[in-house]
Amino acid sequence: MKLRELADALGCELRGDGGVEISGVAGMEQAGPTEVTFLANPKYAPKVKNTRAAAVLVSQTIDGLNAAQLLSSNPYVDFARALELFYQPPRPAPGVHPTASVAATARVGENASIGPYAVVGENVVIGKNAVLHPHVVIYDGARIGDDFYAHSHAVVREFCRIGDRVILQNGVIIGGDGYGFAKRADGTHYKIVQSGVTVIEDDVEIQTLTSVDRATVGETRVRRGAKIDSLVQIGHACEVGEDNIICAQTGLAGSSILKKNVLLAGQVGISGHLTIHDNAVIYAQSGIGGDVPAGAVMSGSPAFDAKDWLRAITAFPKLPEILKTMRQLERRLAALEGTTPEKT
Repeated sequence: MKLRELADALGCELRGDGGVEISGVAGMEQAGPTEVTFLANPKYAPKVKNTRAAAVLVSQTIDGLNAAQLLSSNPYVDFARALELFYQPPRPAPGVHPTASVAATARVGENASIGPYAVVGENVVIGKNAVLHPHVVIYDGARIGDDFYAHSHAVVREFCRIGDRVILQNGVIIGGDGYGFAKRADGTHYKIVQSGVTVIEDDVEIQTLTSVDRATVGETRVRRGAKIDSLVQIGHACEVGEDNIICAQTGLAGSSILKKNVLLAGQVGISGHLTIHDNAVIYAQSGIGGDVPAGAVMSGSPAFDAKDWLRAITAFPKLPEILKTMRQLERRLAALEGTTPEKT
């Protein structure tokens, strides 16, 4: 593909030689003379001048750049679009593999691909263009929309509901039992039947080995457009809001509610029965024990305002020296007053 053809496909303004042949896309430091890269963060502008790439997707013209420039309103998104032009993951051909088990009462839409040893239970409904890779299991009564894509060992449990264009990566469990037990008088635990469901709305992607538990009663819901990373635990009766980003190793205890556009960085812990409001950002390894207001940026465990946390964490390594200085001052003051300082 010529660079000018790529510019036309992306709707970008070209500055430079449009006749260069483009073979693919790559990162700024790895790109070669037939590849395109991107600059999304201005702080990396000095580095991009050393790139060997044939062209760079940029938001504004960069002086002194030898590579051609593709002016874009969103270089990162256009980088993703360009990548799709050069690489498409293999898609299995439509059809049901002889080793797959599809119940007679199941209804599967047209153009579906159901791979080896996949299982589709009784009274399941799946829309058109579904892809079920080997060993995917859909339990009885599940309802799934169009363009569903499930990688190997993903599981959708009984009666759960999934919208359109949902992607489940390897080992994702939708609707596993919530963690519910009642303690008897003798100290043993009585299992509480998890009678609710899990609902996944449209355009959600869930990464590998993540679990979204079903509710004890009612539902657990992941709303439209949310993206959930690997090794995340969504407890029973939680609500994950529209366009949320939840990064790896994060855990939500039961009945946590996340509103729109919430971002949880890696290893965040959320205690149950609280609400994180719109556009909140929670830094990595934070512990949230109460409601978070809209637009807040929180950090620490227990978490508080991230700006205050940064000042506190800067002071923390200095505490031993501060304590030493305080003790010295106390001894001097006691000597002046002729008293004995209290131990601290």
